[in-house]
Amino acid sequence: MQDISIAANAKNTLFKDVPERRSFKAIIDCNSFYCSCERLFRPDLKYKPVVVLSNNDGCIVSRSDEAKEIGVKMAGPYFEAKSLIQQHDVAVFSSNYNLYGDLSWRVMETLRILLGASRVEVYSVDEAFVDLPEMEQKEVQDYALYIRHTVEQWTGVSVSVGVGPSKTLAKAANYMAKEDKRVSGCVKVLLSPEQQMQALQSIRVNNLWGVGSAYAGKLINMGITSAWELRNMSAQWAYKNLGGVTGVRLIKELRGEQCISIKDPLITKKMIATTRMFGSPVNNIGDIKEAVATYTSRAAEKLRRQHSAANTVSVFIVSKEQGHSVDFHHGPTISTYTILPAATSITHELIKPAVHMVDQLYEEGKSYKKAGVMLSGLVPDTAIQGNLFVPEAQNRNRYLMDTMDNINFSMRDDMLRFAAAGTQKNWKMRQELRSHRYTTRWEEMFEVK
Repeated sequence: MQDISIAANAKNTLFKDVPERRSFKAIIDCNSFYCSCERLFRPDLKYKPVVVLSNNDGCIVSRSDEAKEIGVKMAGPYFEAKSLIQQHDVAVFSSNYNLYGDLSWRVMETLRILLGASRVEVYSVDEAFVDLPEMEQKEVQDYALYIRHTVEQWTGVSVSVGVGPSKTLAKAANYMAKEDKRVSGCVKVLLSPEQQMQALQSIRVNNLWGVGSAYAGKLINMGITSAWELRNMSAQWAYKNLGGVTGVRLIKELRGEQCISIKDPLITKKMIATTRMFGSPVNNIGDIKEAVATYTSRAAEKLRRQHSAANTVSVFIVSKEQGHSVDFHHGPTISTYTILPAATSITHELIKPAVHMVDQLYEEGKSYKKAGVMLSGLVPDTAIQGNLFVPEAQNRNRYLMDTMDNINFSMRDDMLRFAAAGTQKNWKMRQELRSHRYTTRWEEMFEVK
């Protein structure tokens, strides 16, 4: 209760006229996000083990702390963990992306209200970096608690907050906050040199944000096992051994220098892809075309959301006999691509070449388990010029797309879609254990009896 009262008063005392104020970075990370979303409408599962499965109920993609404690492995196949899950009466859910997407938006919108939109960078569906207002170091812990309690009170989703002078140190703080939630209270602040040294000495390089598995192995082989040891390497060494400027930036961030700015990650996205496993193997070319048209529609929506256009469309299909690897550049039986006459974000201008490519890839008599569409060669949509040699109505297709996007966003379930995407969808994902879409469907709203 004392923590809550301190957090509640933090906002009121934050902007006093005091000297030596600084701006710090923080990351707000939802705890076992998919599981938290499921628990929000199932309070009976609050202290029970919960897992959420991937597309087609294949692998475990989210675990509650209770599920971790009994030994359920992350990313492990569901069928391998099934006996353990049944033994401990673990609640199992199929992925419910409509629910997760809506609750993610609520969490991010809460942060925008608290801090201002310009201070919030959405890093992933369950994480956001924020640029804290200027304050004294002694106020930071209280303000982090205030953020945590407000997000949980407004959305029902539990979060962990890590704060540091840089993004990388904020990530390290968040890692420690989540390591032992009972001790940290889901909040960790690394501001003083002593706090940073103690934290970095306890974090292995393979658990450090910005160090991939390949570089982690390389560092460990060189005898650099902790984040603190990496932090003490020279900039020249980092440039030579850690990917040039990126490595130098990492070393500086570990020393508390702000080298990674708040920015919109969508601006730098180089390609957009939508891929799905089919609910069951498909051997009918019509079903594959419907799936590819649907995936192209999803990719086009993402394209318009970031105000871009694509000049290259790639399509691949994977047969039941093939492995999971996909080669976008070699072998017409696996994938192919088309370069468009002009960059576009108009759905039907992308569907037409995508569906045509299915004819080139499909082989009679084979069963297929997966398909995907990738849009690349992205440019800002403001760079697209109207064509003087086509009817004026054709240059207004963007307004049609905006209307479709608005209707589909508000009404859901692809209320408006192109005929090429089909109606039966025999190929759709298997989601046998999906919960209701409580926040986005009137007919599936939570009922209180």
